[in-house]
Parts: sequence; C-alpha cells; structure tokens
Amino acid sequence: MYKIYGIPNCGTVKKALTHLDKKKLTYEFINFKKSPPTKELLTSWKEVFGEWPVNKNGPTFRKIKDDYMVATTAAKHKLLIENSSAIKRPILEKNGKVIQFGYDEEFYGKLR
Repeated sequence: MYKIYGIPNCGTVKKALTHLDKKKLTYEFINFKKSPPTKELLTSWKEVFGEWPVNKNGPTFRKIKDDYMVATTAAKHKLLIENSSAIKRPILEKNGKVIQFGYDEEFYGKLR
C-alpha cells in the first residue's frame, strides 16, 4: 500500500492524488496540517533525498529561510514540523520506503 504525505490544498498534491484515484490504487493520505511529520520522518526523508526535503521556491520556506539557513539539526526539525508547508511534496512511500519526492506524471503513470 502507498502512503502519500502533503497538504490537501497544494496543486501538486492534488495532481498526485487524482492520478492515484484514476488508477484505483489504494493509499493513505497523511495531511501535514493534521499530522505534522516527526523528526524521525524528516531525518529518514533527508537520508533518502540527500538533503532536507524543503521546497526552497515556496512562500513558506521564504518566510523561514533566514532562520533555517543558520539552524542546527534540532532547530531544522522544529522549523519544518511547525512550518510543514515548507516541505517538498508530495512524498510518496510504498511499504514504508520513499519512492518519490514531488509529482512526476511519468513516474506516477508506472505505479501499480
């Protein structure tokens, strides 16, 4: 089963969810606004992504950028948990493993 993390009003997340629905794939949607990510999740995503999974072009990140750039690991956890809209989304997992950051139509087209 798939898990998809994001926020429901994000256009990119909406595209991903629509794609999963059209393919009739079973998934669990985790809404960052209702269930912010844990520091353990953030750390695991960082390991997979190779860097913190932040959307550096988004308005939320721009608001916290100065604090984020000088933050310790613990402070980055806190900033991203409190400002989950700054996290790159959607994050798609299958069987507990991250398989995609962001939405890519071709990638989603190959899901089964």
